[in-house]
Amino acid sequence: MSVDHGRSSAPLKAWLRALEITAPIAENAFFTFPVLVEKLADRFATTTALDSDRGSLTYRELAERSNRYTLWALRQSLTQGGVVCLIMPNCPEYLAIWLGIARVGGIVSLVNTNLRGQALAHSINIAAPKHIIVAGELVDAVAGVLPQLAPGVRCWVHGDNDRRFARIEDQLPETADRSLGAFPAYQPPLLTDCALYIYTSGTTGLPKAARISHFRVMQWSHWFAGMMDTGPNDRMYNCLPMYHSVGGVVGAGAVLVNGGTVVIRRRFSASRFWDDLVESNCTIFLYIGELCRYLVGGPPHPRETDHRLRLCCGNGLRADTWEKFQQRFRIPRILEFYASTEGNVSLYNCEGKPGAIGRIPSFLAHRFPIALVKLDSDTAEPIRNSEGFCIRCSANDAGEAIGKIPADRSSHGSRFEGYTDKDGSSRKILRNVFEHGDAWYRTGDLMKRDHKGYFYFVDRVGDTFRWKGENVSTAEVAETISACPGVAAAVVYGVNVPGTEGRAGMAAVVASSEFDLERFAEYLDLSLPEYARPLFLRIRNEIAMTETFKPRKLDLSREGFDPAAISDHLYFYDRPRNAFVRLDPALHARIVNRQIRL
Repeated sequence: MSVDHGRSSAPLKAWLRALEITAPIAENAFFTFPVLVEKLADRFATTTALDSDRGSLTYRELAERSNRYTLWALRQSLTQGGVVCLIMPNCPEYLAIWLGIARVGGIVSLVNTNLRGQALAHSINIAAPKHIIVAGELVDAVAGVLPQLAPGVRCWVHGDNDRRFARIEDQLPETADRSLGAFPAYQPPLLTDCALYIYTSGTTGLPKAARISHFRVMQWSHWFAGMMDTGPNDRMYNCLPMYHSVGGVVGAGAVLVNGGTVVIRRRFSASRFWDDLVESNCTIFLYIGELCRYLVGGPPHPRETDHRLRLCCGNGLRADTWEKFQQRFRIPRILEFYASTEGNVSLYNCEGKPGAIGRIPSFLAHRFPIALVKLDSDTAEPIRNSEGFCIRCSANDAGEAIGKIPADRSSHGSRFEGYTDKDGSSRKILRNVFEHGDAWYRTGDLMKRDHKGYFYFVDRVGDTFRWKGENVSTAEVAETISACPGVAAAVVYGVNVPGTEGRAGMAAVVASSEFDLERFAEYLDLSLPEYARPLFLRIRNEIAMTETFKPRKLDLSREGFDPAAISDHLYFYDRPRNAFVRLDPALHARIVNRQIRL
C-alpha cells in the first residue's frame, strides 16, 4: 500500500519542487543566470560543471572564463542590448561566451550551425548584430554570406588562426577580475531585459528570432531543476544542439543550478551511445523522441543496461517507442514535456503515461491557462461561434493549443516576449478568443485532451513540420527549391512515414525542360541543411490550388508517397548516393517496413 502511495505522490512532489524553487526568482530584479553562476563558483568551486571530449570546465573555471568574455564585451561597448551572433558547435566554451556577454546586458543570438546561404544571412541580419563569433570550422559559411550582411558587422573566429577574421582569444584578458567596478558605464541587466535570441521556424517563411529574457532563462533552469530533482551527483548526457532552448539553456541550466555536471557531446551517435553513456557515468539523458527511436531500432548492445540512468527527460517520445525504450533499456523514469521556445504554453507528464505530453494538476489550472480551440481545416484559422468567439474542443477532439497572455505585464511567467520581428509577433496572438479584449498565444500545434486531462500532440498547424528534431519551414524550403533551374513551381509538405517521429519532407514540383534530377540533388545538398532536404519528390504537371489561390498541401500530404496510389513520377532521396532514385512499389515497401534508415 505504501508503494502505491509513493508512486501517486511522486508527480505532486515534482510540481511542488518546481513551484518552490522558482518562487523567489522575481524577488531580485538583478539576479540573473550569469550572476548565479558566480555564486555557484563560490559554492562548488572545483566540481566539474561542463565536461566534454574536447575539454572541461569546473564551476570556478566557468565563472572565470565567462568573465573574460564579460570584459571583452565591455570593451566592445556591448551593453544595453548590443547583439552578438554566436555560431559554434557544442562545447563548454559555448556556454561561457553567452554567459559572459549577457552578464553586462548584451544579447547573444544562438545561430543554427547547419544554416548556409540565404537562410544564414537572414538569421544574422534579423538579429542586427554588432559582432559575430564563429568557430574556425564554420568560417567558410560566414565568409560566404558577408556581402549579404549589414555593413559594420565585425567577425571574430574562435579556435582557429583563419586570417580572414581576428582571433577572439587574442583579445581576451589573461585573467578576469570578478569585480566589474572598473567600468563606470556598466549597468547590470534586469530580469526583464533580453538575454538571448533563439531561432524558431514558425509557420511561414525564414527563421524568426525569439526574444528570451533573463527571467525566462532563470525560470526554465529552475523549473526543470525542480521537475528533475537535480543534485550535485547528477551528470546529464546532452547531445542536443546548444543553439536550441532545450540543449543550450533548459538542460544545462537545470543541472548547473544544483551543482551537477553537464556532459556535452557535439552530436548523437547511435553506435557509440551506450559505451559513451556508461563511461561518462551519466544519471540523466536529455532526449528528443527521434534519438530514442534510433536506439530502439538498433541492434542489441552489451552495455545497454549497464548505465546509471535514473531519468530520461525530453519531448517527442511516441507511445510505441516509449514502452519499448523504457523496458528494453531499463529506464526507471521518463519525464516527457511540451514547450515552445517563444511560447507561454508548457506541459509536463510527471506521471510517466506513455504517449502523453502532459497533464495539468487541478490546483495549478490557474497558473497554466491552456485551451484547445477548433480550427477550420482549409484556412487553419479558429472557428468562431455566432457571438464571434472561439469554440473549445471537446474531449479527444483535436484543436490548436493556445495559452492565455495575462493583461498584467508584471506576470512574467505567462508573458509572450515575441520576436525581433514585430509583425511576426502580432501574428502569433489571437484576440477576442473567449471574451472581448482577451489575448492568447497561438502555439501552431494541434493537440487533443482525453477525459483524464492528459494532452497528446497530434500535428503542426500550417506550414511547418518537425523532422530529425528540427522544425522545417515548408515556405523556406519551397522558396529554395523554386530557385533551382528547371523548377517552374514547387510546394513542400510533410508526410507520415511508419516508424518515424514527426514527418518527412516531400516536394511536389512542376518541372520545365531544363530540369535535371542529378543537378537538383546537388543543388539541395548545397542549399539546405540535411534535415530540411525533401526525402520524397513528386513531379506534376500543375499544382492544385484552393479558391484563395493557396496550394492544396493537405490533399498532397494525405496522398503521401505510395506509387500504387499516385500516377505522378515519384522519387526517393538516396542519402548515401546523394541522388534521387525512382520510387517503385518494391522500394516503397522497404521504406514503410523500416528496412531503409531515413
